[in-house]
Amino acid sequence: MYVVSLLTGEKAMTYGVDLTEKMVQRARVNLTCAGLTNFEIRRVDSENLPYADSFFDVVISNGVINLSPCKQQCFREIYRVLKPGGVLRFADVVLETELPPHMTGSPEAWSH
Repeated sequence: MYVVSLLTGEKAMTYGVDLTEKMVQRARVNLTCAGLTNFEIRRVDSENLPYADSFFDVVISNGVINLSPCKQQCFREIYRVLKPGGVLRFADVVLETELPPHMTGSPEAWSH
């Protein structure tokens, strides 16, 4: 969000969502400490975004889609809040093979 807030400038808002209140608070503190004011961050469920239809020009997801138990609904919500012609960019983990048992549920699995 930091880079996006800088790129949008003070006249535009940057919106962030997270699945946990702890991460929402952490992001607010970090962005405020960086001197940014053009942001809003909310705790949400990935399948229910509290924004109007066609609200965003761009949606960026960094790992949230991967955590969603209902990916089809997650994508429906993303496309609902995107303006026509809007852009979705996401980075998520995709497995091509099963993880070894010792890596299942491990933070190490996210880096391989």
